[in-house]
Amino acid sequence: MGLDPPQMEEQTKLKEVFDMAEEAKQEGKNMLSMLFKLVLGLVFLALGILAVIVWFESLKTVFKGCVGLFLLLAGMITLAIAKE
Repeated sequence: MGLDPPQMEEQTKLKEVFDMAEEAKQEGKNMLSMLFKLVLGLVFLALGILAVIVWFESLKTVFKGCVGLFLLLAGMITLAIAKE
């Protein structure tokens, strides 16, 4: 028991319309997701800039404290490379 050609055409058209509706719905979700990520990124960026401005003295202290450790690590790596 098969479908005759007009019924098959109608069924195919309905499937195409349904697929197009699903694609549009998915694109809407993707757009909303992208917008949310963009807004969240801008908020984090603003908070980061504000934190640097407010705690600038503390940031300088941390940076000064890390310079020695960085030089120590760079020296160890250089010696390990020279050893080979």
